[in-house]
Formats: sequence, C-alpha cells, structure tokens
Amino acid sequence: MENLINPQLNNIQISGIRRFFNMVSGKENMISLSIGQPDFPTPENVKQAGIEAIQTNQTTYTHNAGMLPLRKAISSFVNDAYGLTYDPESEIIVSVGASQAIDVTFRTILVPGDEVILPGPVYPGYEPLIRLAGATPIHVDTRDSGFKLTKDKLEQAITENTKCIVLPYPSNPTGATLSEEELAELAAFLKDRNIFVLSDEIYSELVYEDNHRSIANYEGMKEKTIVINGLSKSHSMTGWRLGYSLAPSWLRQHMLKVHQYNVSCATSITQHAALEALQNGRQDAVEMKEQYHQRRDFVYNRLLKLGIEVEKPGGAFYLFPKLSIAGHSSFDLGLDLVEKVGLALVPGDAFSLYGEGYMRISYAYSMDVLEEGMDRLQTYLEEHVTE
Repeated sequence: MENLINPQLNNIQISGIRRFFNMVSGKENMISLSIGQPDFPTPENVKQAGIEAIQTNQTTYTHNAGMLPLRKAISSFVNDAYGLTYDPESEIIVSVGASQAIDVTFRTILVPGDEVILPGPVYPGYEPLIRLAGATPIHVDTRDSGFKLTKDKLEQAITENTKCIVLPYPSNPTGATLSEEELAELAAFLKDRNIFVLSDEIYSELVYEDNHRSIANYEGMKEKTIVINGLSKSHSMTGWRLGYSLAPSWLRQHMLKVHQYNVSCATSITQHAALEALQNGRQDAVEMKEQYHQRRDFVYNRLLKLGIEVEKPGGAFYLFPKLSIAGHSSFDLGLDLVEKVGLALVPGDAFSLYGEGYMRISYAYSMDVLEEGMDRLQTYLEEHVTE
C-alpha cells in the first residue's frame, strides 16, 4: 500500500533541526544551544487570559478567519509597529501558528511546475510545503552577500516559472535582516513582475540596531505580498500556536477557503490569550529583546575571540558561524561536539546545501548556559581540532 501515498513524501524528511535534537536529547551533562524556543515563560497576563477563556466557556468555534476583536488588534499592532495597513474584516487570517499560514499560502498560490525562490541557507520548513504543493524550491546562494537575497541574485534566479519569492527576514538560521535601502531595491525590481512575495516576519519584534520594516510597505508590493507573523517568538507562545497572515482581500478570500477546510479556525482559547498579548502586552517583547541583545553580543564576541568567522546578526536569536573542520561534514562535527564536550549545535546542512560548513547556535538560553556552551566550544577547538 505504501506505493499509493503521495510520492512527494518520499523526498521529504523530518526537519534536520529536530532530527539532530532528537538524537542528542536525553544524553547526560549536555549543553544544548540547538532549539529556537524562547526560554522565557509566557507572560502571566496572557496565561490568565487563556485560563479565563476556559473558565468562561469560550471554547467554541470562532469565525474561520479568527475572532474579529483579535483581527482588529492585529491590524492595530502592525500599523503601529510597522506602518502596515490591513483591513481586519477582509485582509487578515488568524492561523494555527505561522507554519500553518505558510502552508495555506503555498497551497493557495502554487501549482505543479511553479518555482519558489528561497535564500539559502534557509529555515527547512518551507521546502517540504512547496513540494507538497507540487512546486519546486530554488535555493539561491547568499553566503557571499551577508546571507541576504539581493536584486542581482534574484535577477539570475528568476525564470518564466517563478511564482513566489520567500523573504524570511530576520532570518532563521543566520539572523540576517534587510535594511530599508535593501528592501527598496528589491521592491523596485519586483513591483512590475507577476510574482508573489511571501514575507515571513515571525522574528520582526527581535530586531536590534534598526526597526523592522516590511517589503509590503513599498510601492506596488502590498498587492502581491503575503506577510506571515505570529506570537511564538515575540511573546514566548510557541506551544500556543498562534500566527496570522496579512494579504490583499482578493487573495485572502481564496486563502480562507484553504484555511477553513484545513483547520476551521485557530483555537479559541489561544485567540483570547493572543488578544490580551496584543492589547496589553506589547512591552513584553521589548523586555525579552533587551536580554536577547545582550546574549547575542556575548556569544558573538566569544566566537570572534576564538577566531571563528561569523556574521553579526541583526535580528532573531541565532548565530551561524563558519565551523568547518577538515574531514568532518557539518553533521559529523555536530556529533563530535556532542560526544567529546557535550555541546549540541545544529549542523548547518539542515538549512540547505548552502549551510554545509556552518553550525547554528541559538542564544535563546540563559547567560549561564551560553557561557558554559562557549567554554565547551573553546575546549573542543583547543583539544580536538589539532589532533
């Protein structure tokens, strides 16, 4: 019977991030800097809003697109924070995490034969969804441009089959962000082309030196851009599964069909918690960001002192240092770090072939854990690399 399943699944594996994490979990005396999950608890007022929703029986279906008060809060938030204007009645869908919003987007716009451009190295969650929609992912090498997708690189990658371009900034795994000038150049290049842009902005509240800006702000781009965001990273709500998509009304009406038959609606309890987060918890992300900023600087400076080549990330909570040891693939190096010094990092090849030779470090951990992790990395480099 196995030959009767969707053949696309034969080319899809469990995420390299999770595969490696599962391999090393349970080992004793392990320092793991592998998972991109905030180490802060969900804010107390947000948790209480979820509890109250249960106690007052707010446990029924909501509107397929999400509760209107929540959509209004999302509209207000993105307008205040990023200058984006989206109608809560017709241009917003509340989803089960950002991942579901991405899946809905791809299944709405893609057909077999389409191509989707991804800047490699890139989060591994896009490619399987593209393939399941029958389309083909096209990875563009961004290693020589600070891990940023540029106009010149796009110009070389676009074909007559290009249907969509993914802009995942701030980036997982590199922490790269796009400046206003870089976004403006991309927008000017794309505005007259019949190509969608999926702008994954889930880390938008974690930008350090500059303010986050969306490509949907630029002339001619809102009508072809789907903005993806959510509360997992900004409010430490990964397990609550609350995301949202912003899209022009003509497109959103079709996305809503896919969303409706996929999940009906996001969880009512989570929607009430999210409403509290957006109405009364906007400072929560700011307070977390301040600590992430300190952690980033600590890990970045330790890597530089170790002589490791690394781009300074502008956002998210990852660094992507170049750690290439002769005779070791990234995966082999990851296993060696685990076995010899008890340090778990994510091998770079989990993020496409352009991640080979790198390792992802998450600094969504306490300073004590980060200090011990960097000490163990130093020990490994001093004691084992020269063997």
